[in-house]
Formats: sequence, structure tokens, C-alpha cells
Amino acid sequence: MSSRSSAALAGLALAVLTAGCADPVADRVSLVSATQPPASPPLPSLTVVPPRSSPMVSSGPELHPFPPATSLAEPMATGTPLAATGSPRFFLSARTPLAHFPGKSKTAVFTPVPPAVHNAETGWFIANIPLPPGVESSWHLVAAARDNRTFAIAGWTEPKNPAIRFFLVRLGEDGRPGKPVAVTQTDPDDLTLVYDLALSADGTRLAYSTPLIGGGAKISVLDVATGRRRDWKTLTHSMVRGLSWAPDGRSLAYVLGRAIALLDLARLGTDPEGAASRIIENATGAMPFESLAHTPDGSALIYASGHTVERVPLVGGPAQVLARPELPPDASLSLRFSVDGTGEHLLYVHKWRAYRVALDDGAVTSVPITVDERPGEGDSPRAAW
Repeated sequence: MSSRSSAALAGLALAVLTAGCADPVADRVSLVSATQPPASPPLPSLTVVPPRSSPMVSSGPELHPFPPATSLAEPMATGTPLAATGSPRFFLSARTPLAHFPGKSKTAVFTPVPPAVHNAETGWFIANIPLPPGVESSWHLVAAARDNRTFAIAGWTEPKNPAIRFFLVRLGEDGRPGKPVAVTQTDPDDLTLVYDLALSADGTRLAYSTPLIGGGAKISVLDVATGRRRDWKTLTHSMVRGLSWAPDGRSLAYVLGRAIALLDLARLGTDPEGAASRIIENATGAMPFESLAHTPDGSALIYASGHTVERVPLVGGPAQVLARPELPPDASLSLRFSVDGTGEHLLYVHKWRAYRVALDDGAVTSVPITVDERPGEGDSPRAAW
């Protein structure tokens, strides 16, 4: 993409905020929540309760236009998980609308592009994903449930008043998408820029992260059926990403600055302004964290330190290297990936190729990503399976 196109998309989505740094010696963090209902029974394996005053919390001025949402009384997603269906047969790709500048104009013209379904073995195009009313294009965020059939997608509204909206789609056994189901929120939110998106194992909750206007960031949990939402925020870190739901739906893993943390949704803390959250892993080198994924049994997290894929137990212990894929010099310093429901296959994208990593032996294969609208144009799509 040209520099002017990239600048136009950056302006469209507000300025991309840089991530803050977590305290490397801290073993717990706290995200501030709004007033909460009575806490659920505690999760036995997660016993760390945050201190009353947290280094994550700032008393500085807040300029965000909307207060933290509190309408979702139960943020956990404890329904029956959607079952994994074996080796993934499909993946979804999503990209931002294409920007170009006609003539010598300094005003970008945006061309909508749809998300698409692909054959996981060949990368071949199967079908475009239909968009719900009010959504004109895909945005480059897509998340998958463990069944390789249920997906959450971010859509882009329109260029004059751009915003991001979420919707769900389910694939048939032939990979053809059904009718999109829009997720309509009951609480207002600023969705000009969304960092990350994750779908719970039972398909009932979306988690997403956004910047706070004036500084900071927040994690939101959204009930896809009712549109009710619950927010937690940090005012000292400008980016939260790498969201991953635990298989039992009782906690969320996320990347905060240079640390991997776990937000315990079952223990919201005795302090109504606190939420139980603890550090799982701190970055030890220069390479950043990007994506996270729970193992199918929920006992460990898969992450990438730079381009090295590792697994670390949630109870602590040394990390195990799973793969070291070799990316070209022009690749991002971090690795954004999706792990399938079996926990055996990792997917990442560079330019217009999808790379499949076997996590048992680290073997990497790749296929071209084909689409029927504007192939090869714009930035690399993002993908999930």
C-alpha cells in the first residue's frame, strides 16, 4: 500500500497508539472496572487478588466520551463449548477498505472489500461473506470459535462517519457462509479503532480492546445475544491486544505492554474498582508479544516472542519453544496468528500467503490466498480458523 493510502487508513482509524511497558518485576496487574454486581464463586486455580491501589491505575483526566459499560452482569462464557471438528478445513480472511487518491487529490477514496472464506489446504477462494445492513466493508479483524464454523468479524460502516461494527457468521459443511448476524450493543462505545477481537469457546461472548480517548485502553466483554457489555480499563497503557478466551470462559488472556496477563472473570475482586488480573509472562528480550491462544485444555498459553512460537503453563514454569518460522526481512517484527480448535495448527499471514505451522514438529507450509475482489491490493489480510 502507498504511504498516502496507509496515512489515510491511519486517519480513518485515529492515530495508532503505542504500547506502554509493564513493570517487569510486578506479578499482578489490575484493570479498573465500573461498579460490579456480587462476585461469582472464585476459580480455584486463580487465587491472586489485586492490591487496593494498583500501579496500572492513573488518576489523570479522562476524555473518553462514554462511561465504562456495566450492563452485562455476568461476563463469563460458561456455556457448552463448540466442539473442535479436527484439522481445520476453512479459514476466513479480512482486510481494510482500499484507499486511493484520484489525480492529485489529497482526499482518499475508499473501496469496500468483503471478508472471504478459503479452503484451508489450498487457500482457494470459496465465497465472500455477506455483510449486515449498515456495514459496507470488512475491517481487518476476525476471530474463530473452536468448531472452525463459527466466526466473529469486524465490519466498517462508511467513510464520512467511520465506525466498526461486529457480526457473526456460521459456515456450512461446504464452507458457504450463512446469513450474517449483527451484534447490536445496548451501551454506547467509541469504535473508531479496535485493537483485537476474540470469540468465546461457547460462541456467546465477544471480547475486544480499544483505546481510550485521552490516554489508556480498555477490554470489553459483549454478550452477542443481548448486546450488553462490561468494561475494564487501564490509564497507563495505551494498547491492549492478543485477547484469548480460556476454554471454560472464566478468564481472558491479553498482552499489556511487554507482559502477558490473565483477567479472571470469576474473581472480580472485593474492591468494586478492581478486577483480579495477574502476570503470566514478561518479555525478556527486545521482541514484542502479539497474539495469544489457550491450549484446548486451558492449562497453557501459546504466544510468539517475535517470530518464535512458545508455550507457557498458566501455573508458571519455563516456556517451551514450539516453532521458529522464518519470515522475510520485510515482515513485521511480531507474529499475529490464529490457533485452531485442536491446538495443533497455527495460521499466520504474510502479504498474500497463508502459512500453516504444525505445532508438534514446527513444520511450516504455505498457500496463496485467492479472492475474487481486488486480489493482491492493499495491505496483507488477516486470517483466522
